[in-house]
Amino acid sequence: MSGPDAEQPAPGESSRHGLPELIAERRAKGERLKQADPDSFPYSYEGVEPIANVLAAYEHLAAGEETEEGHRVAGRLAARRGSGGAAFLDLLDRTGKIQLHARRDVLGEDAFERLTSLDLGDLLGVDGAALRSKRGEISLRVDAFQPLAKALRPPPDKHSGLSDVETRHRRRELDLISSEETRRVFVERARIISAVRSYLDAEGFIEVETPVLQPLYGGALARPFTTHHNELDRTLYLRIATELYLKRLLVGGLERVYELGKDFRNEGVSTKHNPEFTMVEFYEAYADYDDAARRLEGLARAAAAAVGYAGELDFAGEWRRVSFVEAIAEATGIDLARMRDAGELAAEIGRRELPIRTEEASWAQMADDLLSKYVEPTLVQPTFVRDYPVELSPFARAHRSQPGLVERWEAFAGGIEIANAFSELNDADAQRERFEAQRQAAEGGDEQAQPYDELFVQALEQGMPPAAGVGLGIDRLVMLLTGRDSIREVVLFPAMRD
Repeated sequence: MSGPDAEQPAPGESSRHGLPELIAERRAKGERLKQADPDSFPYSYEGVEPIANVLAAYEHLAAGEETEEGHRVAGRLAARRGSGGAAFLDLLDRTGKIQLHARRDVLGEDAFERLTSLDLGDLLGVDGAALRSKRGEISLRVDAFQPLAKALRPPPDKHSGLSDVETRHRRRELDLISSEETRRVFVERARIISAVRSYLDAEGFIEVETPVLQPLYGGALARPFTTHHNELDRTLYLRIATELYLKRLLVGGLERVYELGKDFRNEGVSTKHNPEFTMVEFYEAYADYDDAARRLEGLARAAAAAVGYAGELDFAGEWRRVSFVEAIAEATGIDLARMRDAGELAAEIGRRELPIRTEEASWAQMADDLLSKYVEPTLVQPTFVRDYPVELSPFARAHRSQPGLVERWEAFAGGIEIANAFSELNDADAQRERFEAQRQAAEGGDEQAQPYDELFVQALEQGMPPAAGVGLGIDRLVMLLTGRDSIREVVLFPAMRD
């Protein structure tokens, strides 16, 4: 590494020397290791077992009991103690930490000195036999070892770790080195994603891939990121949702499909929002939004079980269901069913002195703000808010019994929205009308309005079966199941300001 960044210590780095001197000292140690043992820092190190497996295999050992059963482990040197003819070292991998018991009479003078001179943070491979120390700790007696990589920079301080939240997010590798809890969160994230896929696969859905770069964005109310393709000489957009392409696959006869991947929205950054985020959308022919609600309940149960969730949220039973109008009436006293005029609603919001933007706001925007500010934070236990006004849902099917509403729900838990679903609109003529309304909204200055997607309408004209679709935010689901309060805690490298 060269340039000014090479001289900047990461927070948590400390030594008795300045960082440049410390790096030089560690580099020199690495050179001495290579000279003493040309096999140091090999290209590979085969036969490594997870530390957790070794620990689990010897729970039965009594204190002071030794075995001759050999194991090979590898990881980062996290601590070192002892003196004279014995030393104890802590080795850390993704699955856990194990104590290494090194003895001068077993390794020999030179090898023992090389081992005990390694720096904290170095990568090390060890062959050894299992034992339980007299103090009761499962350990490996070091019979042989191999330096695998030299850490030129010291790890974060063992005790204080990374206390600065911004540094934890910018330098996630340091956060992972220093925090077992952080490692646990991202291992559990992987298990949750695997459980989502396994659930949908078992239910007969097939996983598909649709374009990330799209000539038209659609499927959500959001501003897109815009780019330009030089060879095609055309503007393209990073997708804000996968919905329209997935429904075209329903038209084509793929009756149960899902896609799990990244979407992108050029909007704010907060504890609930990152400009790129992970979503799963799944669509099922011959189903409606009630079927979709039961699907989500089953999927959430599977994800919670995958990580052994035991928190305050109840994902095991049937979720509460409440209508959009009822939820807002309960929270604010405003009866939207009686106030379908924007001016009337604005006047009522003003009379109640609610801090909702009413100037130049549409009825739908005010209704949505009431839900976001007064209902969403109160929905702690998993809840479906159902039957939305048509103005908020350009792709949902008209409600079968309540004029002016659509068959849509949003799912909430822990005070945040986690999913959205419709009985899907499959009437091509009605979809044209909805797109036209969105076009007029865009001309009126609504930056989140949907562009007119003629190819999608033509697909509907081929005939799309009745269907239900769900979009579930993976990042937010992981937040709930790992007990995190911010999306930045469950995204490895979140978006950050300069």
